[in-house]
Amino acid sequence: MTIKKLPELERPYEKAMLYGIQSLSNPELLAIIIKTGTKEKTSVELAQEILSIEKRGKENIQFLQEVSIEELTKIKGIGKIKAIQIKALCEFNKRMARPIQKAEIKIRTAENVSRLLMNEMQYEKREKVKVLVLNTKNILLRILDVSYGGTNSAVIEPKDILTEPTKMGAPKIILVHNHPSGDPTPSKEDIELTKRIYKASALLGIELLDHIVIGKQKYISIFSIGRIE
Repeated sequence: MTIKKLPELERPYEKAMLYGIQSLSNPELLAIIIKTGTKEKTSVELAQEILSIEKRGKENIQFLQEVSIEELTKIKGIGKIKAIQIKALCEFNKRMARPIQKAEIKIRTAENVSRLLMNEMQYEKREKVKVLVLNTKNILLRILDVSYGGTNSAVIEPKDILTEPTKMGAPKIILVHNHPSGDPTPSKEDIELTKRIYKASALLGIELLDHIVIGKQKYISIFSIGRIE
């Protein structure tokens, strides 16, 4: 059955116009993104098949951030174009979650950092390291992408972290990185790196306020667990 043969009120476009976009189910929303189905399946049925990849149910759509284009194209009826459309939507969603940069962002707690970067970093399949550069009042000046490592670690040195903040004359920084495993528990290497950066930054007159590790919907502040002297 094609979408056109469905009862009018069961068609995603018509339903959205009549009841509002918020009335659509997850499969119906995804069907609008992928637009067309196959000879055997409507776009809604195809969307349901995509969402069935996640075994915890069709309401858990966050997995789409993690699934690759190659994994999507294994589904009959999902070619490269449809797969890219889905991944583009995921990237668009991440960017929409970023705060409006015109407003001043003041970083007071590790939770502030988590709200700022969690949605962007928790789905990364490789370790990504960022540095938040702050002024004396803890107002965010810039977010620097410092390193993009492998699935288990990112090779990084204190100079990689401190070069740009030193050029900017930044008084304060916060180090942030993700664990692709989803477990934000700091490793011994994370703690040792933090100690090295803490000492090196102090010599340059830069205060390292924290090092935050981001996992899946969780984060840990290394400073809060008392591992840095």
